[in-house]
Amino acid sequence: METLGAPGAGLAIALENLFPPLPSEAILPLAGFTAARGDLSLMAVLIWTTIGSVVGAIALYAIGAMLGEERMMRLAAKLPLIKLSDIEKTQAWFARHGRKTVFFGRMIPIFRSLISIPAGVTRMPVATFLLFTTLGSAIWNTVFVLAGYYLGENWTIVEDYAGVLSNVVIVLVVVAVGWFVVSRIRRRDKVTR
Repeated sequence: METLGAPGAGLAIALENLFPPLPSEAILPLAGFTAARGDLSLMAVLIWTTIGSVVGAIALYAIGAMLGEERMMRLAAKLPLIKLSDIEKTQAWFARHGRKTVFFGRMIPIFRSLISIPAGVTRMPVATFLLFTTLGSAIWNTVFVLAGYYLGENWTIVEDYAGVLSNVVIVLVVVAVGWFVVSRIRRRDKVTR
């Protein structure tokens, strides 16, 4: 951001979409703090970080589109404990709720980036994908940038609270995966008896 200004913040967010370990929860408040000091324009930061989010999302959408449904089904067939009917149900669910999933998924740590892949796999219309990605990303970015802007020197507080949210999401994902694996193994064991 020091070298490139607001476009640098956008570039950082685009990279964060591609490499989720880069935390937008740290980048965005820092960009807001930088704008509060007068080094960057607040509006430019909001615009560029949203552009960065969309660019990163498009790249992941393209990966999902290249993967495609057929290839994904072949990969899923090789995974233990996964049934093709699971994938079919997930695709049907995404077909019904894809817009909401993309929109709200932009505001959930970890899933922010990953939601673009199933959108690409299912070939969600690009214009629809871009609209809901832009709206969801703009809200997420605005909340974090403004938090950094108004907290000033204390902008790191945002990262602490966001870290808690990320940890909650990770725990929920681990619990859900654990429940899925245990229930599948139990079901498989009942069938083999």
